[in-house]
Amino acid sequence: MRPTWRHWAVLLAIAGLILAVDQTTKQLIETRLAPGETIMPIGALSDYFRLTHSQNTGAAFGLLPQFGDVISVIAVGMSIAMLVAHGRMASDQWGKRVAMGMVIGGALGNVIDRVRVGHVIDFINYRIPGVISNVSNLADHAIVLGVIVLLILTWRTADEAAEPTSE
Repeated sequence: MRPTWRHWAVLLAIAGLILAVDQTTKQLIETRLAPGETIMPIGALSDYFRLTHSQNTGAAFGLLPQFGDVISVIAVGMSIAMLVAHGRMASDQWGKRVAMGMVIGGALGNVIDRVRVGHVIDFINYRIPGVISNVSNLADHAIVLGVIVLLILTWRTADEAAEPTSE
């Protein structure tokens, strides 16, 4: 059975929610912190977690900084592909529907930044002193979590299909 209007509503509501929260948090960072400025919202975690206004021209987590335009085209293309795939999904695929909404919302959130200001606004700075420091945003996290959920659900579906049936 093909998706009904409820299935589309869930997908689009999740994507819209991710997009709205992402853009709202980025707007707050833009208006309250200068580029490069850092605050420590939780003093006890300041060595590990900070908010840093960063301008990312690349992919999630600062990867491939010189390929922002290419990444935007890929993000829009993948979003369209997910909408097409959603139209072909079985009606009981709620987990995949939510995960796709997360990926689409996150991808479009970062594309909007690139179109609006020429770079992606990152601000979530996770740190392990002496090991790693990375700045990302909610859209990046939604994309990564959505992809992980899609992979897990796809593997589970493949495993279930491969299991022999007992008669």
